[in-house]
Amino acid sequence: MTEPATFATATRERTGTPLLSVRDLSVTFPQRDGDAVQAVRGISYDVYPGEFLGIVGESGSGKSVSSLAIMGLLPSTAEITGSIEFEGRPLIGLDDNKLSRIRGKELAMVFQDPLSALTPVYTVGDQISEALRLHDSKLSMQAAAARAVELLKVVGIPDAERRARAFPHEYSGGMRQRAMIAMAIANDPKVIIADEPTTALDVTIQAQILEVLETAKDITGASVVLITHDLGVVAGHADRVGVMYAGKMVELGATGEVFAAPQMPYTIGLLRSVPNMLTAGTQRLVPLEGRPPSLANLPKGCPFAARCPIAVDACREVEPSLVAHDPASPTHVSACIRAGEIVDGELVRAEVFPRPEPLPAEERAETDQQPVLEVSDLTRHFPLMRGSVFPRRVGTVRAVDGVSFTLRPGRTLGLVGESGCGKTTTILEVMEMTAPQSGSIRIEGVDVSEASKKEIKNLRRDVQIVFQDPMGAIDPRLPVGEVITEPLRVQGVSKSERDERVAELLDLVGLDPAMADRYPHEFSGGQRQRIGIARALSTNPAVLILDEPVSALDVSIQAGVINLLEDLRERLGLSYLFVAHDLAVVRQIADDVAVMYLGVIVEQGPAAEVFNNPRHPYTKALISAAPIPDPAIERGRTRILLNGDLPSPTQEISGCRFRTRCPLYALLDESAQELCRASDPQLTPHGRSKVACHHADRSELVSDTVLAAAS
Repeated sequence: MTEPATFATATRERTGTPLLSVRDLSVTFPQRDGDAVQAVRGISYDVYPGEFLGIVGESGSGKSVSSLAIMGLLPSTAEITGSIEFEGRPLIGLDDNKLSRIRGKELAMVFQDPLSALTPVYTVGDQISEALRLHDSKLSMQAAAARAVELLKVVGIPDAERRARAFPHEYSGGMRQRAMIAMAIANDPKVIIADEPTTALDVTIQAQILEVLETAKDITGASVVLITHDLGVVAGHADRVGVMYAGKMVELGATGEVFAAPQMPYTIGLLRSVPNMLTAGTQRLVPLEGRPPSLANLPKGCPFAARCPIAVDACREVEPSLVAHDPASPTHVSACIRAGEIVDGELVRAEVFPRPEPLPAEERAETDQQPVLEVSDLTRHFPLMRGSVFPRRVGTVRAVDGVSFTLRPGRTLGLVGESGCGKTTTILEVMEMTAPQSGSIRIEGVDVSEASKKEIKNLRRDVQIVFQDPMGAIDPRLPVGEVITEPLRVQGVSKSERDERVAELLDLVGLDPAMADRYPHEFSGGQRQRIGIARALSTNPAVLILDEPVSALDVSIQAGVINLLEDLRERLGLSYLFVAHDLAVVRQIADDVAVMYLGVIVEQGPAAEVFNNPRHPYTKALISAAPIPDPAIERGRTRILLNGDLPSPTQEISGCRFRTRCPLYALLDESAQELCRASDPQLTPHGRSKVACHHADRSELVSDTVLAAAS
C-alpha cells in the first residue's frame, strides 16, 4: 500500500455547506416471524458540492438500501429513522409528490441493472424525453426529443438519432448503462447516486462508463456518490471513501488516507484480499474468513469481531462508534477500539491480516509431457433464422471461428476477453466431447470425434467443470453430500465408497465434513463455490475447467477461493482451463494466457510475457482498463479506451475483425490500413508470444500517442 505522502493526486477541496447530509440514518424491514432486519444502522456522512464519494463493502452491508432511502424508493413497509437533508431541506417525511419534484431533477440515480430500470415498451429516446418534460412542462415534445439525442451523444452512444428510436432490449449492456446516465443528467442534477453502475460489465466497457460518469459530473457540476464493491474503481475516482459493514459505516476518510493507512481491521482485510495487477502471481491473497453476521440477529459488540484476528473480549461487549484516532487526520474516522494501536504502530497492518506463504517467484516450467487438452482450429457457427412457419437463414453467428490452444499437465491456461467473444462456447465445446463442426479436440491424446462410448465416459471422469453460478449448477433439493458425489454415482461407484469420499472432499476444500447433511441454501456464496469445486474433484480429474468461478463473489471471499484453487493445483497436480474477464484474477493464477476477440485468439503466450509486454492493441486496451486498487498508481495511469461495444458475431467485418475499434488502426497510413481491411491476420510468433496483428511491431504507437495526448 502507498504511504500518504506519495499520494500524488490532490483531493478536491470540500468547500461551503454540504449538498447532502445524512445523519444517524437507520432502515429496518419488519419480518413476519418478528425478527426485524436492520439493513442500515445509524450511518452519517456529508456530500459536498463537486465531491466524488465512494461507498464500499461486501454484499448485504447496506450500501444500496441507504441510497434507496435517500431517493425515497424503499417500500412502504420499511421503517426509516434519522435525517436526510438536501440543501437544508429534510427529505424524510415528504410525500411522494413533493419528493418527485426533487427526485430526477436535483437528485438523480443510476441503477445497477439498467434493463430493469428502463421500461421495455418505450423507446430510450421517449424515456429520456419524459424525464425532461416531467420537470419542465414548458418544454415541447420536439425540443425534448432533440435534447434526448444530444444527451445520448454526450454519453458516447454512436448514431444517436437512430438509437433514440430503439428499445432497451436493442441496446448492449454498456449502452443501456450509458443511456441510464444520460437520463440521470438530463435535468442537470446536483447529486448523482450511482449504485454499482459497472458491476456486470467488461473492464473495457467499465472504463468507458466511468469516463462517461466523470464527463457527466464535469458537465453538470454534480456531486457523485458511487456505490461499489470494486476498490480499484474507488481508488481511481473517489475523493473520499466510506466503508460499510453489517449496515454500519466502519471507516470514512480521504481516499488516499484510507488506502494508504486504513485503521479498521475490516478495511485492512478488504485491501489485502483484492488481486492487484502489479503484484498478482507473486504473492498470495489474504482471505477474510467467515461471513458477515445476520442483520436480523446481530451479535453483541462489534459485528466484525467474529472475523477479526485482533479482537479482544472488550470488542464483544460494546459496538464502537466512528471517531478520529489520528490527530493529524481529524477527518479520517473509524469504528474500532484498537484503531489507536494501529495508528500508533503498536499493531502492524501487515500483521493484522498476515499474508499466506508467498508464491515462488519463478515461472512454472513448461513440461515435455503430452498435452492433457489440445484444441486445433475449433469452429462453432450457429445459423441465424427468421420466420416460424417458413424459417429461413438470414445470417451466421460465428461464436468460435478457428481457435487453437494447448494445455499441459500441471499448468493453468487463462482464457480472457469481453463477454460475447466466445470463451464460454469454446469450453462448452470441449465439455460436450462430440465431433466439432470443424477442427479437433484431443483430451489426453484421444480425439473425441473418434472415441468410443467407453472412452468418452472415462474422459468425462478426467475433465470436470466448475460453473460461474454454483446455485444454478447444483440441485437445491439434495444435501451437499449427495451433490458432491453425484458424478461418482454416474460413474457407477458404490454408495459406501461415495459416502467415504464425501468427508475427504469437504475437508479438501476447507469445509467441515459434518456439513454433508446440510442443503445448499444453508451455505454462503463462497462456501457454495467450494462445494462446486469439491463436486468437480470427486472423480479425481486431470483437468478442471473453471468458468468465471469467482466473478459472482465478494472480493473478500474471492481471495479464499483463489488460494484454494492454487493449493489444489499444487497438491493434486491438476491442470486448469480458467475462463475469466477479471485480468487481475487471471494474472494471479494463470501460467499462460490466451486473449479472445470475436471468436478467435488474438494473442497468447506465457502470462508474464503477455501482461508485461502486450503486443496486440486489444490486449493493451484490456490491461489498461483493469483498475488497480492503489490511488497513487491508478490516478497516474493512462487509459486506452476502445470505441463502442463488442460488435455482434453476426456482423460481417472484412479483414481484421478488430479494426473497427482498434486504436492503432487510426494511427496508420493508408497502405497499412488497407492491409488491415483486406486481410485477416493470423497468429504469428513475436518473442515468446503469438499475436494476430499485421502491425504488432508498431503497437507501441498506441501507448505513446495516448501518453502524449494525456500530457
